[in-house]
Amino acid sequence: MTPTRLAALAVLAVALVGCASRGGPPGEDWGADAPSGGGPAAHEAREIGRGNASWYGEPHHGRRTANGEVFDMNELTAAHKTLPFGTRVRVENLATGQAVVVRINDRGPFAPGRVIDLSRAAAERIGLIRAGVAPVVLYTD
Repeated sequence: MTPTRLAALAVLAVALVGCASRGGPPGEDWGADAPSGGGPAAHEAREIGRGNASWYGEPHHGRRTANGEVFDMNELTAAHKTLPFGTRVRVENLATGQAVVVRINDRGPFAPGRVIDLSRAAAERIGLIRAGVAPVVLYTD
């Protein structure tokens, strides 16, 4: 292989690594449990939305999500109308101050005024189970 081709291949490899997904479980960069204080986590995060969050569980457990996965209500996942599948989002419940990091794997919610549907496990983490719907702020990095 010529030095020019080798250099081009090296540049391409570096570019592809820079575009790679961070992968890993939700919360890897923000910690297993997102900070429960107000505002984004310590590293730079940007607000991407505000509105009401709701949750879904038992009736959907074991069914396919929009990205083809089997829905597990015990995982930290969520449905969003437009965010790419795999996007990790920090969801802060404005009523309780609690937060959780979820991975987008489904589409929804379809009720007016709602910005995200959380799995039961994620809803439990931010105190949303009893209320059913609560105002939230969404952050991503």
